[in-house]
Amino acid sequence: MRVEVISIAKKERSLYDPLYKELEKMISRFAKCEDIEIFSKDVAKAHTISPEASQAAYTKALLPHIDKGYTVVLHPEGRLLDSFEFSKLLSDKMAVKFFIGGAYGFEEAFLKQCDQQISLGKLTMSHKIAKAVLLEQIYRGFSILNKHPYHK
Repeated sequence: MRVEVISIAKKERSLYDPLYKELEKMISRFAKCEDIEIFSKDVAKAHTISPEASQAAYTKALLPHIDKGYTVVLHPEGRLLDSFEFSKLLSDKMAVKFFIGGAYGFEEAFLKQCDQQISLGKLTMSHKIAKAVLLEQIYRGFSILNKHPYHK
């Protein structure tokens, strides 16, 4: 199985990098995991124009990644799942792609192209924190599916 976490984010060193690497290593017991950060010149320019221009730039940047596999977008108005429900997103699939948006969220058209919209909760969090929470839940989900004791 292959898992991709695709986010609108500047590629920069972060205090969270060691945590991401550790979680990716844990996930690798169950699946190949790839973290893809995208922040093009178009996205940077759009941020100076408007929220709508930013959302359009996010869509343009993310669309090439929506081709194969089951697609899940993190969205504040998405479904709230517990860890067991989340694990079902990973079950019986060859590839799952998770999308984390930029500061202005997603266009409705992009949301509709994804298979599932989920929320990590009602709290607003930075994309860096959201990615850490998502990676941990991916590992927890695989642990549940494989009856590994981590999830307890």
